[in-house]
Amino acid sequence: MVNLSVNINKIATLRNARGADLPNLVRFAKDCEKFGANGITIHPRPDERHITTKDVYDLAPIVQTEFNIEGYPNDRFMSLIREVRPKQATLVPDAPGVLTSDNGWDIGKNEALLTSTIEELRSLGVRSSIFVNADKDSIHLAHKVNTDAIELYTGPYAQDFDEDRELAVEKYVYAAEIANTLGLRINAGHDLNLENLSFFKNKIKYLSEVSIGHAIVSDALYYGIEKAIQAYKECLS
Repeated sequence: MVNLSVNINKIATLRNARGADLPNLVRFAKDCEKFGANGITIHPRPDERHITTKDVYDLAPIVQTEFNIEGYPNDRFMSLIREVRPKQATLVPDAPGVLTSDNGWDIGKNEALLTSTIEELRSLGVRSSIFVNADKDSIHLAHKVNTDAIELYTGPYAQDFDEDRELAVEKYVYAAEIANTLGLRINAGHDLNLENLSFFKNKIKYLSEVSIGHAIVSDALYYGIEKAIQAYKECLS
């Protein structure tokens, strides 16, 4: 079964809109785990528009499943990782003002940064994952910088799914085959939802984990978070 990591950034966005502590992020994370989530994902951006530095420290001792922290590997991010030591750190190429992670790394241009960061993560006992596009060169370069895992950026798949799902998933199948041959753990995320997730999971043989936030929170508005998580788990079973 493929693991489901619930990204709770949107819950922090909702909380921050009123400047108080409702909904409570720690309680929400605990409930996600209680309802079947295999992990909790956060992205503490420098502007703290959703996840704050305090949130990172509040969540670290209470997450009992896999704690995955996403971010660009600057000094602030790496300082958090050194102190908290999550199970996984997912490196994304976002500039500070980017709305959401919408492209994989240009690994060739950032090889030195990624290599040194991944080396440090390994020394800390933190699994490394890097956000990549589903193309052959990116997968081989990911292996070159010695990452433990990749997270396939699935935005293009979701965008093209309705028009031609077989064509939309084709490059991901190919990329996953290469990654598996190279010994890389395969994660995926971005715009996966109840309509396109099951098909993707069934096509990607070696998929280990998906990270989903926006869609789960959106569905939870209608179904409640427990039923939403169960529905996504059903897609991954």
